[in-house]
Amino acid sequence: MLKGKRIVITGVATKSSIAYAIAERAQQAGAEIVMTSFGRVRALTERAARQLPAPVDVFELDVTRPSDFLELAAALDDRWGSVDGVVHSIAFAPPDALGGNFMRTSLESAETAFGVSAYSLKALAAALLPLMQRADNASVVGLDFDAAVAWPNYDWMGVSKAALEAVARYLARELGQDGIRVNLIAAGPLSTLAAGGVPGFAELSAMWSAQAPLRWNPDDPRPVADAAIFLLSPLASAITGEILHVDGGFHAMGGPPPARDERQCAANGLGNTADERPAVAVSREQEARPV
Repeated sequence: MLKGKRIVITGVATKSSIAYAIAERAQQAGAEIVMTSFGRVRALTERAARQLPAPVDVFELDVTRPSDFLELAAALDDRWGSVDGVVHSIAFAPPDALGGNFMRTSLESAETAFGVSAYSLKALAAALLPLMQRADNASVVGLDFDAAVAWPNYDWMGVSKAALEAVARYLARELGQDGIRVNLIAAGPLSTLAAGGVPGFAELSAMWSAQAPLRWNPDDPRPVADAAIFLLSPLASAITGEILHVDGGFHAMGGPPPARDERQCAANGLGNTADERPAVAVSREQEARPV
């Protein structure tokens, strides 16, 4: 699906990172990739990169330093001359901007969360725009967490994700004339290094186990990676400004789905109370029929 494509992937810290799963799938799909990282985290990124199917170079990119964007663009211009895809998997909020501190968060911390988690998508797209303009139907894919509602403990990171969604829509509007697509993936909670810094993550993850009709495995980022490959590929050539939910269906449910025995009762025209039993025995064949 991505044969011959050149893709920049940000946000890989360890092998458990969602961006790592995307990088792995991108290589399997035929893409040539590079990664970005910064500071002390870069050593972790380089270690993860060595575990990919093919060698990958890691470039410096601290999204709080404008000069890093210029240097990254210049390095990629020398290396490739064009860029077909960009994966934005960057988010951060200071500790006082999370964990139920919404009303006490300082302006400085809120601005940090916004700058790193939302504005950086625009900054990255702008820096690589000349390279994407030279490609055919380039694609920008960002990782999101559904910002339609207020989540417990997510606080200013949730606000920043709402901003990320708005930034993606405006980028889709601005870059569409160049044939560049911009989309987000609203993923369910996954057990990554970054997730470990969100207070109450275990409780949040447990909500998905109860409510997602397709169920949700927080230790398996592959469904999210597969969606990213689709959005990076020509198969999504007419899709932009979209938020693709990859969360087992959690976002579409108003509450947990019925348990299996409750579904069987409904199929037999019965309630789910103990005293509502069939007047006649139900055969095995009837019990096994699809509902």
